[in-house]
Amino acid sequence: MARQIILLMVFALCILGPCGVMAAAAFASISALGRNPSAAPKIFTAMTITLIFAEALAIIAMLIIFQLFQTG
Repeated sequence: MARQIILLMVFALCILGPCGVMAAAAFASISALGRNPSAAPKIFTAMTITLIFAEALAIIAMLIIFQLFQTG
């Protein structure tokens, strides 16, 4: 029972971390667009790459946690 609780806490951290990155990237991008709208293509590209990496990390973390739930 304690193992499942620990895995659930790790799972929550693995999801909350990338969510925080996504929120920070979105906020920074919107702020940057407000200051310099002509830089929209560069800002959009950087934001998209950041969001893709954050989402990939979240998916990998979920797969690892699901695998740990299966064993044991």
